[in-house]
Amino acid sequence: MSLPAVEYNKMPRNNIEIILASRSKARRRILENCGFKVKVIVSSSRESKNIGRSFSRLVKDNALRKLKDVAKRVRKGIIVSADTLVFRKGFVFGKPKNIKEAKAMLKILSKKPHWVYTGVAVLDKEKNKLLLDYEKTKVYMHSLSDGEIDRYFSRSNPLHFAGSFDIQGRGGLYIKRIEGCFYNVVGLPLARLYKMFRKIGVLLILLVLGFCLAGCTEYNPVTQRQEMILYSTEKEVTIGKNVAQQVEKEYELVKNPLVVERINNIADKITAVSDRGDIGYHVYAIQAKEEEKEDGSNVNAFALPGGYIYIYDGLIDFVDNDDQLACVIAHEVGHIVAKHSIKKLQASMGYTLLSLATLSTGDSDLIVGTNYALANVLLAYSREDELLADTLGARYAKRAGYNPRAMIDFLENLRQKKKEEPIRAKSLYRTHPYIADRIVAIKKELGEPLTFSDYVNISNE
Repeated sequence: MSLPAVEYNKMPRNNIEIILASRSKARRRILENCGFKVKVIVSSSRESKNIGRSFSRLVKDNALRKLKDVAKRVRKGIIVSADTLVFRKGFVFGKPKNIKEAKAMLKILSKKPHWVYTGVAVLDKEKNKLLLDYEKTKVYMHSLSDGEIDRYFSRSNPLHFAGSFDIQGRGGLYIKRIEGCFYNVVGLPLARLYKMFRKIGVLLILLVLGFCLAGCTEYNPVTQRQEMILYSTEKEVTIGKNVAQQVEKEYELVKNPLVVERINNIADKITAVSDRGDIGYHVYAIQAKEEEKEDGSNVNAFALPGGYIYIYDGLIDFVDNDDQLACVIAHEVGHIVAKHSIKKLQASMGYTLLSLATLSTGDSDLIVGTNYALANVLLAYSREDELLADTLGARYAKRAGYNPRAMIDFLENLRQKKKEEPIRAKSLYRTHPYIADRIVAIKKELGEPLTFSDYVNISNE
């Protein structure tokens, strides 16, 4: 069962007006997506970059100065201010002054992990109740070439963002992973703000929560649960199509006819026996970037909402036979059947951004929604989701006539590859459960007994 389209202006709204002491469109959008009326009063306070005692103290002090400046101009209301800065090795990166500075800044930040700190200040003017807090998130980026930076800047203005990139927009293409709050990198840590609002008595009603209360659920046959899905299949496919277009701007498709025919033949057999036939599937091979070849992340594949699957050429070279490749493709099909990508987006973005997929593809808001989707899809699935995809992958491979045990052989080869490589900050293995856990999940699906070595490997990993 899919849900009917819901008009944005009919979604539940709070009657509380938030005074936002920031001209940031991203911060305003976050508050509006939570159902608040937002009035913007831009602070004239200048932010400091003098670290002093700590990074957290700096962003909190900056947020507090902005709030106090705006508080002088209003008699009542809830005032929210925030200050976001990027830190790496003791250096502070705010919004760049010009394109030259932005390019140098992004070049530095893309080489090593960095921290994004946001200080948040909230004041209930009538109650004279003030709260001050902060959030931090660690960001890992792909190493960017001058050409990639130039292409990014030609499509997005870096002067509006601390660190010169926007994770919720095209900048999300260059994020390997984050550790911490996604919305903190956007500029307003939503979970932290929620706790602060609760302390001062502001009821935060998320649009998603308001819609969930209507009781709309559907049964997912592969998870065997009633699940809240806030979009139709048509919306999911639209988002997936637009995300796929962005992926194919960043990656070269493999055009070797033998490779294309090979993966299409396998994919056709797998998708024909899957538990989801309401969408079309599109499977492509892509050429890995040089930095992905160097760090080993080219032995990988990923799925997008709406039936799009991309397989790195490094993985195609890595597998021993068609059975192993079929199991990998079946694993990605499992993610699509279980709607893992779209549920992850739903949890992190809220229904409003997803509903933008019902608009025409030329609408700027849909582009924002698509960019949110891309930024989140490329982040890791949960451990539970990965193990379910492994289970479904083995099931579909067997139904299609392939040897499902080939997935175990593939994982054993992957484990050996892991042992031979130096320890890295980011690799395929960190976006999945431990390999031993995955092998156990597949054996359970195939009805095979677990051996002593299976338990030993789990404890060792």
